[in-house]
Order: sequence, then C-alpha cells, then structure tokens
Amino acid sequence: MQSNWKKSFDLILEAEGGYANDPHDTGGMTNLGVTRAVWEQWVGRPSNEKEMRSLTAAMVEPLYHRNFWDACKCDSLPTPIDYLVFDFAVNAGVGRSAKTLQSVVGTTQDGAIGPETLKAVGRMNVRDLIEMFSHAKIEFYKSLHNQYYETGWLNRVATVKTAALSMV
Repeated sequence: MQSNWKKSFDLILEAEGGYANDPHDTGGMTNLGVTRAVWEQWVGRPSNEKEMRSLTAAMVEPLYHRNFWDACKCDSLPTPIDYLVFDFAVNAGVGRSAKTLQSVVGTTQDGAIGPETLKAVGRMNVRDLIEMFSHAKIEFYKSLHNQYYETGWLNRVATVKTAALSMV
C-alpha cells in the first residue's frame, strides 16, 4: 500500500504540540509528544531539560516511524486506518492500539497486528471501521475516569476521526 506516513506524522505533531512538563502527566517532560524516558531509551543515554526543549520534528521522526508506525504495521493498513492506529498508538500505546483494532475487526486481541488482523481489516468498509475504532477509543478513555485529561482525549478522538474521514 502507498504510505500515508508523512501526512500522518505531520498530524501527530500538530496534536502533540511542543514542550510541556505537566505535573499531572506521568510522562513528565515531553516535547513533540516524546517523553523524556522514551527519548532516553531512543538515544541510549540520559537527557536533560535543555535537550528535551531542543527536540525537532526531524530528530523525533525516526523514533515515531520505528516505535509506532512500523510497530503497528501501518504500511500494511489502508489509508486512513493507518493514521487512526498510529495516532492511538502514540497516545495510548502500541499494544492498546493493536488490541483495539483487533477487537473492532473481530480477531484475537494479542496486541500484534499480523496477517489475520490485516485480512479482517481488508474485509471491512473503511468508513465503518473509522466509526467503530473511534467509538472504541472513546470507551477506553472514559473507562480511565480521568477528568483532568478526558475532555482533551475526547477532542482528539473527534479531530482524528474527522481527519481520517477526509482521507477516504
């Protein structure tokens, strides 16, 4: 399939924003959606606030591509399902995103997108899948009972769904 990587990555950066160090966020220091812990794992050494503030799109792009896009087999998913799965992986984790997709398409929820999941995705109507996946994301976020972030998460679901529908 033709890759929807660049458009999806640009949309992720819009959603994630710049530097933040929100005391309510267990991820701590974050820039362009990359937490300090994830960045340190990526570069293989400790980081500091100065470095975190200096991250650029070019610096984090390979990390996003390998850790989220490739991990979710997004190049094997149809556009815009690739974007939906990628965005949720960034926000809720690769395993959670894969299991949510698997739940929606009716395959074993093992957290790894493989041939059976890809076949099931291919049999579904893309618009229906967008609706069902978005609804599952809403249910997940509501199940967390986190009033501090819930409105933002639900707004993100709506924004991602709108963007995905525009790609159909």
